[in-house]
Amino acid sequence: MTASAPFGARIASARAAGELVVQPRMGFGDPGLMRRGLEATRAARAATVGTLTLDSYTRVGDHASARRAIAEGGGGLNGYPIVARDRDDTRALLGGLHAPDFPVQVRHGSAAPQDIFRALIEVGLDATEGGPVSYCLPYGRVPLERSLENWRESTEILASCAGPGRVPHLESFGGCMLGQLCPPSMLVAVSLLEGLFFAAHGITSLSLSYAQQTSAEQDREAVRALRLLAGELLPGVDWHVVLYTYMGVFPRTAAGASALLARSARTAVAAGAERVIVKTEAEAHRIPTIEENVRALENAARAARDTRPEPPGDGGETYREARVLVEAVLELSDDVGTALLRAFRRGLLDIPYCLHPDNAGRVRSHIDDTGRLRWSDTGSLPLPAVGAPSRRSSVTSANLLETLSYVERRYDSAVR
Repeated sequence: MTASAPFGARIASARAAGELVVQPRMGFGDPGLMRRGLEATRAARAATVGTLTLDSYTRVGDHASARRAIAEGGGGLNGYPIVARDRDDTRALLGGLHAPDFPVQVRHGSAAPQDIFRALIEVGLDATEGGPVSYCLPYGRVPLERSLENWRESTEILASCAGPGRVPHLESFGGCMLGQLCPPSMLVAVSLLEGLFFAAHGITSLSLSYAQQTSAEQDREAVRALRLLAGELLPGVDWHVVLYTYMGVFPRTAAGASALLARSARTAVAAGAERVIVKTEAEAHRIPTIEENVRALENAARAARDTRPEPPGDGGETYREARVLVEAVLELSDDVGTALLRAFRRGLLDIPYCLHPDNAGRVRSHIDDTGRLRWSDTGSLPLPAVGAPSRRSSVTSANLLETLSYVERRYDSAVR
């Protein structure tokens, strides 16, 4: 069994040292290559944690196909098959790497992660991520009610591994719904609600996520809002905030991609996030190499060191809207899972442009003249209705495509 390494403790030690933790989205099917990726991450000139990103077969529970791919050499796998792999192989992969100064987190994307959670515990890991909403609505057609039950069971499986020197950690992916075009107040609300769900089922160490959007000023506001709400609603829980580098259409130029990554690191430090999930200069073209991942980690760390934290703010409009959303959901039931299900059924939570059958799909958003994401139509959300849409804020196929490429065009054009 590899050494236990509480994930939250690593973040806390980096925070005490004034360092931003940077993390790749790395996953390979071959154990040797995966180990080299972890070794390179640990050796990077930055405060890092490791990542085992799982393959698409494992994410959907098709472990038989994952085993066939392993038998055929593993070349067809786009991530690490932690369930299908022999446990001893994974322990050997982690041996001498997974440690208090370098914990490893499993990243997956599953709406039914019970087998994944059991496997990661068996190999000595105790950190992972996802959520009953954030790993259900964007990724398939699994009913939300079933995902909530799957995640209740999975969260309790993870919580059960707690013991002396072992504190399981769970990260909400709720701040990354669809990666783009979701106004920050909804991202903050879903991340916080998933955090409450995890805490209700036994998790005492968690992280809350937010994905970089179209306005650095609005992003700083959102991170502050998330921190304020967590401080108010998660007493007695060890938590931190993780910022994801932009998850939409990425700049095609190396300089544009690098500038966007640096912006995410500076935003994190300025607003108080403790960890950043990086993306690389190759993001718009192909799966990045180990070397490109390391370069991204070091570039993000360099940008972070050149940035000073800003004085805490009040979270502005994002905090006010997110708080209304969270309170409206929590009024529906004393059980957070039941409240989430009822909220989506009534449209009190609604994700723009999400086609899942359990999402009402009545809300819309747009980017205003200052680059901030705004509601164009609030549907049944417990927020003030917006006025009649202007030509700029009305949603058509043409301006939707224009909006999706907004960040790409902005950062690429700035370096030409």
